[in-house]
Amino acid sequence: MADINVKINGIAVSVPKGTTVLEAAHKAGVDIPTFCYMKEINEIGACRICMVEINEGRGFRMVAACVYPINYDNTEIRTNSPKVLDSRRKTLELILSTHDRKCLSCVRSGNCELQALCNEMGIEDETVYEGEKPSYEVDDSAVHMWRDNNKCILCRRCTAVCAKWQGVGVIGANERGFKTNIGSAFEMGLGDTSCVSCGQCIAVCPVGALSEKDYVDDVFKALADENKTVIVQTAPAVRAAIGEEFGFEIGTNTEGKMAAALRRLGFDKVFDTDWAADLTIMEEATEFVERFTKGGTLPLITSCSPGWVKYCEHYFPDMTENLSSCKSPHQMQGAVIKTYWAEKNGIDPKDIVVVSIMPCTAKKFEITRPDECGAGVPDVDYVLTTRELARMIRRAGLKFASLPDEDFDNPLGLSSGAGDIFGATGGVMEAALRTAYCWLSGNNEEVVEFHEVRGTDGIKRSTVNINGTEIKVAVASGLANARTLLKRVQSGEEKVDFIEIMACPGGCVNGGGQPQQPASVRNFLDLRSERAKALYGEDAAKTLRLSHLNKDVQALYDEYLEKPGSHKAHELLHTTYIKRTIN
Repeated sequence: MADINVKINGIAVSVPKGTTVLEAAHKAGVDIPTFCYMKEINEIGACRICMVEINEGRGFRMVAACVYPINYDNTEIRTNSPKVLDSRRKTLELILSTHDRKCLSCVRSGNCELQALCNEMGIEDETVYEGEKPSYEVDDSAVHMWRDNNKCILCRRCTAVCAKWQGVGVIGANERGFKTNIGSAFEMGLGDTSCVSCGQCIAVCPVGALSEKDYVDDVFKALADENKTVIVQTAPAVRAAIGEEFGFEIGTNTEGKMAAALRRLGFDKVFDTDWAADLTIMEEATEFVERFTKGGTLPLITSCSPGWVKYCEHYFPDMTENLSSCKSPHQMQGAVIKTYWAEKNGIDPKDIVVVSIMPCTAKKFEITRPDECGAGVPDVDYVLTTRELARMIRRAGLKFASLPDEDFDNPLGLSSGAGDIFGATGGVMEAALRTAYCWLSGNNEEVVEFHEVRGTDGIKRSTVNINGTEIKVAVASGLANARTLLKRVQSGEEKVDFIEIMACPGGCVNGGGQPQQPASVRNFLDLRSERAKALYGEDAAKTLRLSHLNKDVQALYDEYLEKPGSHKAHELLHTTYIKRTIN
């Protein structure tokens, strides 16, 4: 398609015909604010905050920049004229007229898109549009999050990701006109629906209407209890994103500073969930090889993503037999801490508090599931998101960027590169295939990389040939993509032996508990790819890149579990599932 010439605030730029005003402005280095717009997900032009003036040869008129295509050569656009700025101000004032403006106590204060734009526009706290103001009760019925519609600006980003990215659609616009609000059917609480706890709605919310349930105070209280041994573990995706909270470039691996911060917060031990990712591979690869060679239920589907597991239980209950029975890595780690590690250190499991730092809000639900208590007590006591960890660090007055780089504690802190890549879509599959390849080929130390399952495509497929045996694998991220793949498997259109599914698009690096980035970043930068690069870089830099060669994992089996897939391993590291209904 031929390029056309455009002038934006006098800046000349050439763009393909049909390019939106918003995209053209971005190319010209001009920012246009948006609230409702999310590229390819919520292109509705509803909030009208992005209005600009455009002249296509017939005089200037106002259009919504996010959805308006440029189709004429020599088009002129004004994004900061008095008329545009007046329109933007009035729209903000109307939004504020029904908004709960308790910014000081809001979880998003300082990182709120509405607050930031009001500051830029010089909007005062007092509204110029007085009148009726709706009032809503906070919905805290879900285990993992709450909704405060008093702060909602009706941008509909949350409903779009729930329906389109995730294919769940348990929230939407209720009522009409002035009474419009976001909620579930029949005014059900979110906890009474088939919500899978993925938290993608929280990740895209521009304001403080949605947030995870915060357990920072509980963890600080545990740290102050001299009778408790408080142990923390961190998921691989956290190190690829926590730096964003403290000014680091997106995709920077700040593992060392994170470990140092956790130690200074007072945790007795700082362990790495990547170690348990290696342990998961030992169990999951064993399970796959057993099923594949002896005629077990196939395809085997990974079980590391609790959002996916709950989705499967609700929407594909007949396929719960296909789920790997392996617990997720942080649950395995918690179980090992409260049994093997506790016994070695002479500590009663009841006196151990395990805190997981996760990129995921579904982990908050996961720790409440039955059959997640290998030592007779919960494997994990608290789950904090990446955002909650950042709040802890700030509250403690730690200067994150100035901290030295420190290592995790051992023995549960040494991990392979295979464990590191769990946080990216395709990472679990590649880690499992590396070990399965070694076991099936007889070459126990050959590192084979499986690039076909990398990348952020929603569905990826590959055929792996091991000693003449073909293994068909597939990877899906985002539950709408998972649904597409599984429907094809159920119908017989597609034959697959091994499937990895992550609830969040792009995997855990894009989890619902990760740092929230504004639309101005999300619409023009692939957060998933940038964060995943940090994990693949860590893998490539390591000499240990195979889970089954992790000496500390080997010691666990030699001293305690006997072998992968043993009766004791199943008691401690495996779980069961529930066939749920759809609400």
